[in-house]
Amino acid sequence: MDMEPRPAKRDWLRPLLGAGTCFLLLQVALWFLVPIVDFFGGQMMAITVPMLLAATVANALAMAIFESRPFSDIGLLWSGGTGYNLMVGIALGVAAAALVILPPVALGMAHFAVVPDADISWRAALFLPVLLFCGAMGEEIAFRGFVLQYLMRGWKPWIAIVSTGLLFGWLHNENPSATLLSDGNTALFGILFGVAVLRSHDLWLPIGLHFGWNCALPFLGVEVSGLTIRVAGYELVWKSGKLWSGGMYGPEASVLTSAVLLILFFVVWRLPVRKGRAWLLEPAPAELSAL
Repeated sequence: MDMEPRPAKRDWLRPLLGAGTCFLLLQVALWFLVPIVDFFGGQMMAITVPMLLAATVANALAMAIFESRPFSDIGLLWSGGTGYNLMVGIALGVAAAALVILPPVALGMAHFAVVPDADISWRAALFLPVLLFCGAMGEEIAFRGFVLQYLMRGWKPWIAIVSTGLLFGWLHNENPSATLLSDGNTALFGILFGVAVLRSHDLWLPIGLHFGWNCALPFLGVEVSGLTIRVAGYELVWKSGKLWSGGMYGPEASVLTSAVLLILFFVVWRLPVRKGRAWLLEPAPAELSAL
């Protein structure tokens, strides 16, 4: 009687080794780049540009070492649906930020107030989205590039998505005025961006979501992950408590963001997307399509 072959045991160590190596390379590159960029370009450039540069170097090296593939194969190849995924992601990110801020204003829970002697300029307002795009793209390459995809390839996709999402939230605990709720919401954002990768097979949808959210918040007069970025002569003043406003950390530490995140999960899961060509996701198409 013929025996059916047993399925090969899943190798849990190799994916962790690859992802860990990439993350270590990222930290080393940031250790060199952040003080240099801070010295020449200031704080705002130091928290955005080095992440993009370091993530690019770390992912390129990891792809070369573990897969002998070019850097763009992590899901950055520009194809017919790439622009669609990016623009849809940006639109969703902006809409989510507006949904957190504008209804409370309409209900009288908050109002916009003029900031006296605000040090702002139109040049800074135009340059800010460029820096925020660098920051969003850098974080997505760092967390949802080789690290997430290599783990997804070796582990079950949802284990990899949740694990990297929790790491994403935990690392934001060092931001100014971070709270348990802000960490939780940031972890949920990380999981959401991982779901976007799973759905689109590229990085452009999560990059768009990340950038749209981060870019909309300062123009709505609120903090971004504990950072005050002044680009307009007004700010949002809350009449409600920190549970609704997020306090000094901003809306990402509020229950309103938690509620909007639930909506985003549903929308991203049901959203029509254009499949990209992230090579690391190709070896196990059956496993991914079964979700």
